[in-house]
Amino acid sequence: IKEKDRAKAKEKKKKDPSELKEREVTKYPSCLFFQYNTQLGPPYHVLVDTNFINFSIKAKLDIVQSMMDCLYAKCIPCITDCVMAEIEKLGMKYRVALRIAKDPRFERLPCTHKGTYADDCLVQRVTQHKCYILATVDRDLKRRIRKIPGVPIMYISNHRYNIERMPDDYGAPRF
Repeated sequence: IKEKDRAKAKEKKKKDPSELKEREVTKYPSCLFFQYNTQLGPPYHVLVDTNFINFSIKAKLDIVQSMMDCLYAKCIPCITDCVMAEIEKLGMKYRVALRIAKDPRFERLPCTHKGTYADDCLVQRVTQHKCYILATVDRDLKRRIRKIPGVPIMYISNHRYNIERMPDDYGAPRF
């Protein structure tokens, strides 16, 4: 009985060498043909995270104006329902952030999924649509976004906005 099992196992291992090998390769959109995402162009849609708003307030930066100073182009800050819910949950201490988030210059993006975990929501949206820049100060979120090709990250460093993974032709010089 054992010899028959071994013979069957050997038969399974022997495959036709001329047979084509199939591999599963993830498909990338054509806008990522070059090193940077070619779909991005002004007006830029910037997805804003909760802590980005809070740190902007601490650094006394006007969000829309500072984005324009960083990219030298019109920027439309976008806020998802999850981020809005997260700011509302923070309570009275962050009412300034809530007032800024309700600014009419900010575009509201409705969420259809369950739960209000903003990081997952932002990652999912950025993966689906490669037309956003993500603005965050959160290290873990930045790490997750870096794994997704073609998504620039805006962050705050020495009292001004900076951007990574964006061609140097766009916007202010990097520091």
